This record gives sequence, C-alpha cells and structure tokens, in this order.
Amino acid sequence: MSAVPVGFTGHFPEGSPYDVETRQRLEQDAKEIIAKYPKTRSALLPMLHLVQSVDGCVTRAGVEFCATMLDITPAQVTGVATFYTQYKRRPMGDYHVGVCINTLCAVLGGDEIWAALNEHVGVGHDEVTDDGKVSLERLECNAACDFAPVMMVNWEFYDNQTPESAKQLVDDLRAGRPVPPTRGADGICTFKEASRVLAGFNDGRAAEGVQAGPESLVGLELAKEKGWEAP
Repeated sequence: MSAVPVGFTGHFPEGSPYDVETRQRLEQDAKEIIAKYPKTRSALLPMLHLVQSVDGCVTRAGVEFCATMLDITPAQVTGVATFYTQYKRRPMGDYHVGVCINTLCAVLGGDEIWAALNEHVGVGHDEVTDDGKVSLERLECNAACDFAPVMMVNWEFYDNQTPESAKQLVDDLRAGRPVPPTRGADGICTFKEASRVLAGFNDGRAAEGVQAGPESLVGLELAKEKGWEAP
C-alpha cells in the first residue's frame, strides 16, 4: 500500500483561495478558538466548523488553513474531517434537512419520510436542490426518540413528523416562509450560520423558544411527584 502524501487533501473540492479580508477574519477567529485549548491541535473540530461556515463545506483551502494554524499536516486534518459526517465534502444547501432513519424513527415512519422527501425534491443523501436552498441527509440518530419520527434543519428539531408535514416543511423553506422549530430557537439560521455557532461563536439565541417538550420531562415530573432523589 502506498503512503498517503503529507499534503494530501484530495477528498475535498479545491475551493477558492481566501481573499485578504476573509483570511484575516478567519485567522482572528481561529486564534480565538485555539486560545480555549491547552493543546493547539485540540481546536481542530471547531476549526473545521469555522472554515465550513465560510465555504459551506470543507475545501482544500480550508484544510490547508486549519493545518497551517494548528501546525499539523493536511493529511492529519483530512483524517479527522473525513471521519465525522457533520463535515461536508461538497457545499450544502442553505437549509440542510436531516431525516432520522434509526430504529425507533424508522419504525414510526422515518423511512417513509425519507423516501417521500427524496422523491419530492429529487435529491438524495448529501445532495442539494438546483436552487441551492435545500440539501438532504439520512441521519442515524437525532437523539430525540421521545419525539419520533424526528427531522432536523441545520440541527434544529422538527418533531413528530409525517411524510406530508415533511414535504410541506421543505416547500416552506424553499419559498422563504418562516418555519419555527418545534424546540430551540425561534427561527432557522442558514447552514453556514449554524456552522459558525458549532465553531463556538455564540449567536445569542440559546435561550429562545421551548427548551424541552413535555415528553422529555415525564421522568422528572414523576420523580417530583414520587419524591424520588438521586442516590
């Protein structure tokens, strides 16, 4: 087996070189991220979200930027960026729609929702509609089984979905109509904006909307009613 070259970034699109203003802004943000970690290379995950917030995916230019700022090789960056599914290898839509098809969601209709959306918008996993508005992803788990079947848009929750409600949601997104999540923020940001939040930059919206639905609080309410306490 041949060795992977040190500068290997072939998994990713070329991407445009960063102009001076963008590069300066990225470097400033990167330094703020890196300062949070005792070891520089530990900042790689948020750094990848940072470059994704600019390019809409991880590009070769983004890989090289992360490698330079963290003093590691592009191959090391690539190894991490290709492991985690949140780092994309092609630009995603403004609204990245994830459909959970893990066991409970699948049993309750997740597979049907995925099939309906796939046919309705004409794109598949990690593919983007022609207008650039929507991309789809098959998600293995949204960690919200008490609201199954669940979808996410740029990592905001849409609970108790059906094929018809899912198609309406996507149509509303493409038309620019407001579609507040079931829980979380009062409105949806773009995929790039969500990537910046995941990079660690607070958008000031953490306290908006419903934080936990009644289904998630059943155990807590029962414990209060029974006087149960943790050991």
